This record gives sequence, C-alpha cells and structure tokens, in this order.
Amino acid sequence: MSTNKQIRLLDDLQVLLEKQIGLAKADNISKVEVLGEQAGFLVEKITQTGILELPEFENRREQLQKLYDGLCLAIAAQKHETIEKLSQVRKGKKTIAAYRGSI
Repeated sequence: MSTNKQIRLLDDLQVLLEKQIGLAKADNISKVEVLGEQAGFLVEKITQTGILELPEFENRREQLQKLYDGLCLAIAAQKHETIEKLSQVRKGKKTIAAYRGSI
C-alpha cells in the first residue's frame, strides 16, 4: 500500500473520531454508533497494513490514541448523564405511586 493511501486511512479515522466526539458531546449516541462501525472497518484495514507500527507514524498513533481517549471520556460523560436522568425518572415514578396511594 502506498504511503498516500496509508495517510488517507489515518486521516479518515481521525475525522471519524473527531465527529464521534462531537456527536457524543451533543448527546447523539445513535450516530456515534453508526460512525463507530465505519471506524471499526478503518481500524481493521490499518491493523492489517501495520501502518501505526512504523516509526514514521508514531505521532499519528499518539494523536489517534488521544482522540480515542477523548471519545471514551465523552461517552462516559453521556452515560453518567443518562444514569442521572433515569434515576430522576425512577424517583418521580415512586413519588407518583406514593401520592396515588395516599389518595
């Protein structure tokens, strides 16, 4: 595979990770999942070619790792927010049930 094609694969993965981070922060997890499938396909291609194992791509590997870590943090934040909302809904249901029982 030519160097230009290798760089293109890495660029495409970087763009997908950046989009996923933006979507996760915007609470659009379903689109994050769709892009995740595309990213998985690119990661598979990159892994097969061994691009990131080459010394000349060390900076790109680190940059992609930072983006991936950022995506993980954004998804974890959304998960935490979802858990909090679910807890509020459950408390509200309990309150309503208690109110109905006292009438």
